[in-house]
Amino acid sequence: MTSPDARPEGAGGAPPPRPRPGGRTARTRAQVLDAVLAELGEHGYDGLTVEAVAARAGVHRATVYRRWSDVGGLLADVLDAAGDDDWSPPDTGSLEGDLAALNEEIQTAMGAEPPIMEALIAASFRSEKAARAQRRLWEDRYTRCEIVVTRAVRRGELPPSTDARRLLVAATAPMYHHLVLLRTAPDPGLPAHAARTAALAAAAGAFGVPGPE
Repeated sequence: MTSPDARPEGAGGAPPPRPRPGGRTARTRAQVLDAVLAELGEHGYDGLTVEAVAARAGVHRATVYRRWSDVGGLLADVLDAAGDDDWSPPDTGSLEGDLAALNEEIQTAMGAEPPIMEALIAASFRSEKAARAQRRLWEDRYTRCEIVVTRAVRRGELPPSTDARRLLVAATAPMYHHLVLLRTAPDPGLPAHAARTAALAAAAGAFGVPGPE
């Protein structure tokens, strides 16, 4: 699962696509959002300002204020734009392989320079607008990744009652725990190990949907 420059979650269909501006408006948006990512990567949340973004993007700051209002609005649009892609989870032919490939994507995105994904996660704790957009992004990614579990059930690797969200969270959580919370160096063996642990637990029924009491 990737975030801007790097959504796993839940049941139900993906949210309806957001309307996308065209022409000059689209070019201005692209320039501004690229500038937000560059400024965030170089200076972090505390160094991110509307004025700096406008200058880097080559647009008048009044334009930025009018459309995005503030830094929170800029960050939210960066995250929303990340959900406008056509990304889909890998299909390796096995549950363990799919989960390992997802974890490899996470590790690669978290280790990229500049550290955009890390900076966006950090910014979501400082801005409510960014936090809401971050939740929308993860919701979309988890929804897209449900196909990984659906395919595994069809292949007979998992019980039909497997809860996709719980399994996906368990499979990817070690990546964020090590890379974000513990801030350890990327471990080449971790993506596959975390995937195998989750796949074995899921095959044993650890992520079954709770039945009625």
